[in-house]
Amino acid sequence: MASMLHALDIQPTDYRPLVVQLGPLQRAMTEDEFFAFCQANPELRIERTSDGEIIIMPPTGGESGRRELEAAGALLNWAKKDGTGIPFGPSTGFVLPNGAERSPDLAWVRRERWEALTQAERERFPPLCPDFVGEIRSPADRLPVLHAKLREYIDNGARLGWLIDPVERKVYVYRPGEAVICLDDPEHVSGDPVLPGFTLDVRQLFSC
Repeated sequence: MASMLHALDIQPTDYRPLVVQLGPLQRAMTEDEFFAFCQANPELRIERTSDGEIIIMPPTGGESGRRELEAAGALLNWAKKDGTGIPFGPSTGFVLPNGAERSPDLAWVRRERWEALTQAERERFPPLCPDFVGEIRSPADRLPVLHAKLREYIDNGARLGWLIDPVERKVYVYRPGEAVICLDDPEHVSGDPVLPGFTLDVRQLFSC
């Protein structure tokens, strides 16, 4: 693998998501078709923009996977004790009000909103924007793209968003109607008041 990368002059961190544009001569996938496409490719993490572009992301590297699991585990443990909402990991897709299908690394939905969905809606990509979303930057991720995703979540109804950047050791906190807060090399980040009492130990994510 290393020799192949060298021959192509590609570094491992150069991998980028593949954006598939169907073009003007092909219609966008329906919700059913997109769901079936994702189910047929379970090894891939797939999103769709509000313009219908398909974004295919490669599997995460080891450190990125560890960070996702650390953060998701902390959210799950808090949610079990709190009981007011449902947590989700990065394999869950959500259909946002603007039509985009997104899969945040971390997500949490108030229980009453989740229970208002039909069983069929819960089994597929839930048609809602989570109340809380979190994205964890990997070395290959471009920061402007992640900031745009966080703004999209907030514009579509999220009440709290975190962009956790282990590369530059920063956490960006998004809330509707407020300026983005940048925390420089924090030890913890608090979810209050949307996630009351939830504090994420960011040091665990920044450590190698």
